[in-house]
Formats: sequence, structure tokens, C-alpha cells
Amino acid sequence: MTEIQTHTLSLPGADLVYDVRGPLPPAGGHRALLMIGQPMTAEGFGALAPHFTDRTVVTYDPRGLGRSVRTDGRSDHTPQQQAADLHSLIEALGAGPVDVLASSGGAVTALELVATHPDDVATLVAHEPPINAVLPDATAAERARADFYEAYQAKGRSAGMASFIAMTSWQGEFTDAYFAQPAPDPAMFGMSAEDDGSRDDPLLSKNSWAVTDYRPDADLLTAAPTRIVIAVGEESAGTYTARTALGTAALLGQEAVVFPSHHGGFLGGEFGYAGKPEEFAARLREVLDAGA
Repeated sequence: MTEIQTHTLSLPGADLVYDVRGPLPPAGGHRALLMIGQPMTAEGFGALAPHFTDRTVVTYDPRGLGRSVRTDGRSDHTPQQQAADLHSLIEALGAGPVDVLASSGGAVTALELVATHPDDVATLVAHEPPINAVLPDATAAERARADFYEAYQAKGRSAGMASFIAMTSWQGEFTDAYFAQPAPDPAMFGMSAEDDGSRDDPLLSKNSWAVTDYRPDADLLTAAPTRIVIAVGEESAGTYTARTALGTAALLGQEAVVFPSHHGGFLGGEFGYAGKPEEFAARLREVLDAGA
């Protein structure tokens, strides 16, 4: 097993904690592979990273999440700030350009990184970026987002998460039929209906709305030297993040590349949302090798 070395990068307003598996500078002719998520932290890649022992793999906790304590007095999570943090991290690694696997909100951050610092990234695999603007029903998607936020504000995390699951598992556009449904019962998903008292969850509050409100600049992205691959899970078909992945790919004039499993296809079973990390890793390796 590759030893994990943990470091802290002090930036204005935050101390970023990141983990390095393998040597710096990278050895063996491969670029460093950065794995990023949002609001997921480094631990989410614990099942995937060990499949890349021939590469130096870097994971991190975004500003204000997990171990990365922020001191700027803010609670919002924006792609712009996180992309600036990643640029600083890549500079600190001294290993650029890097390859990037970016998941969910992390994929949105990575698109902003390529748009603003195109020389930082050689290949970006952006897995199911949740971007409302690329959907034909963008306004309805914003309404569905507001619904799970309101459920969270009214009754706490379980109610908000149940509504979030209902949104992200819905097939197709958010129609009148979607909004006519009764509020989902948290017990349907094995959760207590008790209000936990939280109102600042990065997923369920408004703190991360800048992520789904992001508007990618197609001109900047297509002009960048970065090879951008938009990825979609084979089991995600028809769901919100599959549709945003397809919409983002279309914006960039390409087709999405299918990966095994679902939105969390690289996850191990420890999160209760197990994917197929071994198969996901094999597909990721194929895509990265194709751009070598």
C-alpha cells in the first residue's frame, strides 16, 4: 500500500489540507492525478486512489470542508474560490500540469480551473457536473433545488436529504408531475424524521448554490489546451446529474463518456452508497492513457 503523506497549504483565509500518495515530482512518466469533489472531501476517494499505485495521487479537502479550516469568515462555497485554491495547490506541488478526476461539484470547480488557469490541467475527467444552466428545464431545476432547501430549513437534515434524493433520482425533466408529489418521508430512505437542528449543511443549505448556478464559458474551455472529458455513469441515465453531464458535453461540442456505476461510482461501501471502484478505476485509466 502506498504511504499517504498529509500536508497543509496556508492560503489567505484558509488552511488547505491535502494528501499525497506517491513521489513528488511524479515518477514513471505519469502526471500527478488530482482527485477532487465538492462537497465531498478527500476520504471519498479512499476506495479509488489505491488502484493507481503507478501514479502520484493527490486528494484534498476543499476550503471550509473536512480538515481545511477557513478563517475568512465566509460559509459559501464557490467554484471561483475553489479553483483559485486548486491553482495554488498545483503550484505548491510543483507537478503541473496535472490530470484531474473531478466529481460532482468538484467537476464544476475543475471546469472553472481550466477556464482561468488552462495550463494547470492536461486532462480533465469531469464526472457528472451539476450545472443547471445547461438544462432545457433549468428554471424547474432551480425550483426543485429550492424545494429541498425549504424542506431542510423547515425540518432539518433528514427532511432535506429525503427531498434531495427525490430530486436527484427523478427521471427526466422536472415536470408538473414532479412538483405534485407529496413530500418524501425520510423513513423511506432509512432516516429518522427527527430535526437534527442543523441549517448550514453545505449540500442542503444555500452555501453551495454558486456551484449549480455556475455558467461554464464554452469559448474559454474549448480554447484551452486541456483535454476535457465529460463523464456520465451508466446507471445514472435520465437523472438530474446525468442530464447535466450530457448538457455540459453538448455545450462543449462533444459526447459524454460512459463510466461504470452511478454518480458515486468510485465510492466504496463505507459510505452506504457503494459504486464499482475497481471498474471505475479501469475506465478512468483507459481515458487517461488515451490522452497520454
